[in-house]
Amino acid sequence: MRITQVLGAAALMFALAVSPAVADSSPSPSASGDDAPPTAAGTSFRTAAEVEQGQQATASAATGDYLYWSFPADAGQRPTVKATVKLPDAHAAQTWQIDVYDGLRRRQACQYGAQTRTVAQGATSVGLSCTLRTVRAWSEQWANDPLPGTYYVRLTALNVATADLGQPISASLQVGSKDIGGSAAVDGSLAKPLVPGIAVTSKSGADEGDSSKSAVLAGLEPEDGWASGWWSDRWVWTAVGGVLAALAGVGGYALTRGSGRPGRPGRVPPGA
Repeated sequence: MRITQVLGAAALMFALAVSPAVADSSPSPSASGDDAPPTAAGTSFRTAAEVEQGQQATASAATGDYLYWSFPADAGQRPTVKATVKLPDAHAAQTWQIDVYDGLRRRQACQYGAQTRTVAQGATSVGLSCTLRTVRAWSEQWANDPLPGTYYVRLTALNVATADLGQPISASLQVGSKDIGGSAAVDGSLAKPLVPGIAVTSKSGADEGDSSKSAVLAGLEPEDGWASGWWSDRWVWTAVGGVLAALAGVGGYALTRGSGRPGRPGRVPPGA
């Protein structure tokens, strides 16, 4: 009877441990807000157009321009950036490329995807893709690991023929991410995400005429706040290990108690 009670308590502990994971099984956090996706791109890091994960940003530009967007990425996410460029009817062979930079403007390598593509003369469009490594909650200072914060995307054409410079193009960009989970968890976290200031505004006092400057940070962040994904399946596996250890202890206790020397069936006590 006691063994049944212990097993029931262990099952209850396991259910309580797993329930938060089920509640947190929603898609990875993305930037909040109901604003429409941007229809223009920036021309530098400071003027990069902010785009939420899952939105499709568009922009009209000219061949040879540098197009910039920015998006937020939190710990445990593996972002994928996809861009499509519609080319003019007549053009020479062109090479297009997307580059992704983190909040410190360090260029991040693509884990896989067609980051650079060359299209033949007369091609109507070109598609690019870059999947980053999983964003880590913490990293060594000397490492170049992706960290939580703002990421910048730069789209441009390389080695464009002079006759093609200035021809109109249209570009679209979409960013998504996959929640990797506890396999990417690390023992540590940043004090603050890498969300640098992109502008400085002046605030003037109405009465005394004094002025102060304040940094304007990127406006997009995960809907539950940065580093909101503190829960990972590592907690589940830890709970499972604890439950299995408890069951093993109960089973071992039952076996040793049943095979103890005093009162073992089939043996006559001395002096009987």
